[in-house]
Amino acid sequence: MIKFLDLKKINECYREDFTQAFERVLDSGWYIMGAELASFESNFAKYCGTRYAIGVANGLDALILIIRAYKELGIFKDGDEVLVPANTYIASVLAISANNLVPVFVEPKLDTYNLDIENLKNRITNKTVAILPVHLYGQLCDMKSLVEFAKNNNLKVIEDCAQAHGAMDTEGNKAGSFGDASGFSFYPGKNLGALGDAGAVTTNDEELANTIKALLNYGSHVKYENLYKGVNSRLDEIQAALLNVKLAKLDEVTNLRRDVANYYSKNINNNNIIKPIISANKDSHVWHLYVIRCKYRTELKQYLDDLNIQTVIHYPIPPHRQAAYKEFLHLKLPITDQIHNEVLSLPLSNVITTEELDIVIDALNKFHAS
Repeated sequence: MIKFLDLKKINECYREDFTQAFERVLDSGWYIMGAELASFESNFAKYCGTRYAIGVANGLDALILIIRAYKELGIFKDGDEVLVPANTYIASVLAISANNLVPVFVEPKLDTYNLDIENLKNRITNKTVAILPVHLYGQLCDMKSLVEFAKNNNLKVIEDCAQAHGAMDTEGNKAGSFGDASGFSFYPGKNLGALGDAGAVTTNDEELANTIKALLNYGSHVKYENLYKGVNSRLDEIQAALLNVKLAKLDEVTNLRRDVANYYSKNINNNNIIKPIISANKDSHVWHLYVIRCKYRTELKQYLDDLNIQTVIHYPIPPHRQAAYKEFLHLKLPITDQIHNEVLSLPLSNVITTEELDIVIDALNKFHAS
C-alpha cells in the first residue's frame, strides 16, 4: 500500500526532539499560555515576517476570531459581505457565516485554482467589507494585485493560509504577511502539522492582535475580567512546543515536497491527466497537495485504489452545493463545479520514496479511460 500521507513516518523523524519538548512541558508544571506558546508565537511571527502571531485552537477558529475581532472593533457588522473563492474548503466559508456575515462566492482561475481578480470586480457591492483569498493546495494567490485592488476599494484582506506555510513571492514575502490578518491551520496533515488540532493568526495590527488575544481567552486579558463575550480557543503548551520543533525544519521539509512535485510533473505523461502549474516562482508553491485533474476521475481513482495507491479528492462537494448552505444551491459556478468534479490529490510527503513515486507514475501513465 502506498499511503496518501504517512503521518507516523513523518513524525518519527522528530521523535527525539519531541520527547525532549514533551518532557520540558511536563516538568514545567505549566500547560496553558506559558513559555512554550510565547516562544512559538515569537518564532512563527518571525518566520512569516509579521509583528504578531497568536496561537489558537485550530485553523477555523483563527479565521472566525479575525472576523469577530473586526466586528468588536466596529469595522464589520452583521450582514456585511466577504468575497471568498467558491472552490475552497468549507472552513473558509464557515468563518464568515459564523459571524453573521455573508459569503459571496467568486469563481477561481481554472489553471491555478486561486482567486481570479477579474471575477472579484463583478462581485463587489456596497456591503462588501473584505476579501478572503485562499492559497489553495499551497500556492500563493496573486497577492500584489489583490492587495492593491483591496486598498483601492477600501476592503480588508484576510488570508486563509491553512495550506501555504512558507509560500513566498519573488521578494521573499511569505504567506500570512500580505493581508491585514491571516489564519493558519496546524492540523496534523498540514506541511507544519501539530499532533492534534492547532492554529494561529498573524497580523501587523496591534489593536486587532490584542482584541483576538482577549477573545480567544474567554474575552479576557486579566483573569475574571471579561471585556468581550469570548470563547476558549487557546493553543496549549504541548502543541506549541511540538510545533516549535517542526518549525525549525519546515524549509527543509518544503524543499523535499518540491522535489516530489517536480518529479511528478517531469514524469507523468498521460493526455488524460492535467498536471498542476506554478503561476509564479517555484517558491510561491509549497505543495501541500499535488492535485491533478481528470475527466474520468471516478474511473482513475478506482484504478489506483485497485493498485493499492491511496488518493484523496480535495474536495468532492463545493461549499455552495452543501446542505449547510442550501440558500446558495441556485448559484451557477461552472468553473468551480468542473474543478470539484475532476480534481484528485496524489500521495505526497517529505518521506515518500522514489520507488513509491515511480509506482504511482507508472500507474498513471498506463491509465486509459474506457
